Amino acid sequence: MGEGPLPAWSLPPEEIERIRVEAAWPERVTRAWAIEGATGSGVRVCVLDSGVEPDHPRVGGVQGAVAVSLGEDGEPVVGDDAEGDTCGHGTACAGIIRALAPDCEIHSVRVLGAGFTGSGPVLLGGLRWAIEQGFDVINMSLSTTKRQFAEVLHELADTAYFKRTILVASAHNMPVESYPWRFSSVISVGSHAEPDSLAFFYNPDPPVEFFARGVDVELAWMGGGVIRATGNSFATPHMSGICALVRSKHPQLTPFQLKSVLHLIADNVGGRT
Repeated sequence: MGEGPLPAWSLPPEEIERIRVEAAWPERVTRAWAIEGATGSGVRVCVLDSGVEPDHPRVGGVQGAVAVSLGEDGEPVVGDDAEGDTCGHGTACAGIIRALAPDCEIHSVRVLGAGFTGSGPVLLGGLRWAIEQGFDVINMSLSTTKRQFAEVLHELADTAYFKRTILVASAHNMPVESYPWRFSSVISVGSHAEPDSLAFFYNPDPPVEFFARGVDVELAWMGGGVIRATGNSFATPHMSGICALVRSKHPQLTPFQLKSVLHLIADNVGGRT
């Protein structure tokens, strides 16, 4: 064929040095290297959910809160959230994240209403807005079974991935197809019953990638209260909190690198050493 112009996305020889990645990786990636001493400081975590109750004792301050609704033209509108949590679910997730990563910033994006009701366009609008804000971690303890939203959700998940935002998504509690947890660009989470909040397991049998604590968990709830509940919804913020710890200590990691670190330090792979 002979020589010609390089294809798009090719690497010219003179560019090799420019993209050299200086990373001080240890000889072995361990739990101590990944998170020891980390508190979540400097990490912005978004809880995309039903809102977060302001100043709940188990959550503390919320650094930002917006609510998503549909305007008269049917397009999503993002505005300040003066109502807070509508059903307790978002507060529960935020409380778990705060317990694991006490110094992170928590931002609430309310896309669910009372009774856990929601709509696809509101969910998509809230996720798009959250990605545009450049949050370090977005916790999605929710999903949709409606395939008409899957393509746009897939595009948004990939956009987050390339913008270095860690999207952590809950597997459905029933054996059904739902999204976005099934996309490989997100960190998908199911539940285990161990009592240790930092214990998590890599799953070599997809589509769920990790199992985190989600059975009989004590949770922050509405009115400053506490309940006990089980669900993948509550396993997901455990992984989000762990991601916040890793990002806090190693802010340069991309989503690909961070997911690789999680694999290496999972209890059934590298363990606590």
